Amino acid sequence: MRVAIVAESFLPRVNGVTNSVCRLLEHLAAAGHQAVVVAPGPGPDSYAGFPIHLTRAFTLPFYRSFRVGLPSKRIAEVIADFKPDVVHLASPTLLGSAGAKAARRLGLPVVAVFQTDVAGFARQYGVRGAGAILWPWLRAIHDRADLTLVPSTATMRELKGHGFTRMELWGRGVDLDRFNPRHRSDALRAGLAPHGEVIVGYVGRLAAEKRVERLAVLKDLPGVRLVIVGDGPAEDRLRRLLPDAVFCGLRTGADLSRILASFDVFVHAGSNETFCQAIQEALASGVPVVSAAAGGPLDLVRPGQTGALFPPDEPLRLRSEVAALVADHEGRARMAAEARRSVLGRGWPELCEQLVAHYQRVVSGAPATTTSLETTVSH
Repeated sequence: MRVAIVAESFLPRVNGVTNSVCRLLEHLAAAGHQAVVVAPGPGPDSYAGFPIHLTRAFTLPFYRSFRVGLPSKRIAEVIADFKPDVVHLASPTLLGSAGAKAARRLGLPVVAVFQTDVAGFARQYGVRGAGAILWPWLRAIHDRADLTLVPSTATMRELKGHGFTRMELWGRGVDLDRFNPRHRSDALRAGLAPHGEVIVGYVGRLAAEKRVERLAVLKDLPGVRLVIVGDGPAEDRLRRLLPDAVFCGLRTGADLSRILASFDVFVHAGSNETFCQAIQEALASGVPVVSAAAGGPLDLVRPGQTGALFPPDEPLRLRSEVAALVADHEGRARMAAEARRSVLGRGWPELCEQLVAHYQRVVSGAPATTTSLETTVSH
């Protein structure tokens, strides 16, 4: 199969969209498929043996690490020259819109993956009335797709409310070797928490939409060491707000595997997650999760079994849930084991095979229907 991917983000920027596209390209290469990618520059000219065509891009003034690709006729030229069987739109906005239009002109089937809550992102950065403009625009992009893949039941419910159709659930895979309890490091733990504190940690972007500032309710919990992994525009403010926390900066690869597996509790306070891959990676690492009860985490966290959920606008409930886990060593151990079990069977090979099956279905012309909202992610 020949797959043309139009991605709104790619390396060297590390985020959920980039990660999903990289894992997909690796899978397509291993399975003998052919692919080409269009993505914002600057970046590599190839990945997994496939060419990357870079577009001009600009940086958001309030988020210097995020680049937005600019549409151009080159997108249509790349797709036409490659002659794909299917066009994959990864979290489509500006580039994805151009890719969808080009695919339609060429009579090519399109699979769009909804991955970023753009309206919620804009709202967090104070753009008033963004939803009234962005939702119709996003719906128009996805209306050009034969199938929209949605990462969680909560996101599907929201999209259905905004008039999106032809949707199916497709979650995210997780690297079960890279994120594994065996990477837990006593030496690393001793460095992070030299007095034997319970390590409560966060991994992700340090940005307004992640609401990391809400972790301030944990800073005076006795016997707790708060560890923050990641970077972003809110870092300086968070360092002032959480002076006793350990800030590790951006970590990847084996470093991230060791740090995440060495947490005792993972916390996430954001409420605009369409999936939340960081939570799934924490679960795979055998770490119980305390998360806001909104969006993708509702499908991932089982209260009392793999962690706890708290109302998004009640940070004191975040504190009480974390405090309860900190005090319950046996409960944490039980949840840690169940956390790992909850993600078995969700490796990237399985998820990518599901995606290829979706490709094959739209290529064959099979009609797409919206999954019932009663359908849930299998645990």
